[in-house]
Amino acid sequence: MSDFALNLIVRGTLYTLLFFSLVTWVLILAKGVQHWRVARQDRRFARQFWSAANLEAAAALAGDDSPKARLAKAGFGALTDSADEVADLEHSWDRQELLERHLHQQIQRERHGLESGLAVLASIGSTAPFVGLFGTVFGIIHALASISKSASASIDVVAGPIGEALIATGIGIAVAVPAVLAYNFFLRRLKVLSADFDSYATDIVNLSQKRGFRLQQGSARVTAIKDVKQVAAKREVFA
Repeated sequence: MSDFALNLIVRGTLYTLLFFSLVTWVLILAKGVQHWRVARQDRRFARQFWSAANLEAAAALAGDDSPKARLAKAGFGALTDSADEVADLEHSWDRQELLERHLHQQIQRERHGLESGLAVLASIGSTAPFVGLFGTVFGIIHALASISKSASASIDVVAGPIGEALIATGIGIAVAVPAVLAYNFFLRRLKVLSADFDSYATDIVNLSQKRGFRLQQGSARVTAIKDVKQVAAKREVFA
């Protein structure tokens, strides 16, 4: 194999590791912002939810910008649908089973959104050292080829290729470590959030059970209208 091909392989390996590193840090920043926004939005909605006067007022809360808000919307939507007594397979469950089914499906959707990118981090963390080792192997081959051509094993002959080989190994490890640490951190955060979603879904089921798994749609509509009027009044005052 020619020196040009060996150099091309080693440099291609280094550029691949550089690309892996860029993807890793972009994902770390994106997932960090995502988890920060989820925590902030969930705290805000939880305060509004538990401050509601009754279940209808909680169901009338506007906004679906947080996982818990979407979870509550799915649950209350199931109660509203079950009240219509539609005769089809989707609504053939009893009220509690229908509510739990919708909550479980929404939790799975939220999990899928939070899981996005983790497979990439895991893949980079597990393959980057081997990609670096791949560059190391061809760097050593390049060094041996240089020795055979020059018939000398002096430091001037082998320093460049061996240095490239060691650099490839070091960069592979440097890329893998942040990816693995980030994957473990976000996986732990996902487990904590999933447990929180399950606990919140259980609270919705318990609250709904006290009401016989029924919502007074009229009360929820009146509460929503009052909220809209209050917001409009505040705008008029500040205007």
